[in-house]
Amino acid sequence: MAIEVRIPTILRPYTGGERAVESSGSTVGEVVEQLEADHTGIKERLLEDSADGWAVRRFVNVYVNDEDIRFTGGLDTAVSDGDTIVILPAVAGGADLAAQGPAPLP
Repeated sequence: MAIEVRIPTILRPYTGGERAVESSGSTVGEVVEQLEADHTGIKERLLEDSADGWAVRRFVNVYVNDEDIRFTGGLDTAVSDGDTIVILPAVAGGADLAAQGPAPLP
């Protein structure tokens, strides 16, 4: 079963620079396990060990065909041949433009 997994820039060192890789499994959790087998070290960047087992890290978002897995079953979300999984790390920070006031006119 071929599932495309899109890899964010920050995790590409684990996939040899690949933007997307093919994986297999019937759930997101199984796909992550296969990713780890193929690309050692990536699992610990995506998941953390919790009291209930493995869970997606707080600042990592995972989508299956544009659906956020937090609302579709988490790591137990079913996947099938042809699905696309997108891994998207959350981004925070930047300048507080409101505190700087309006931009000067040209």
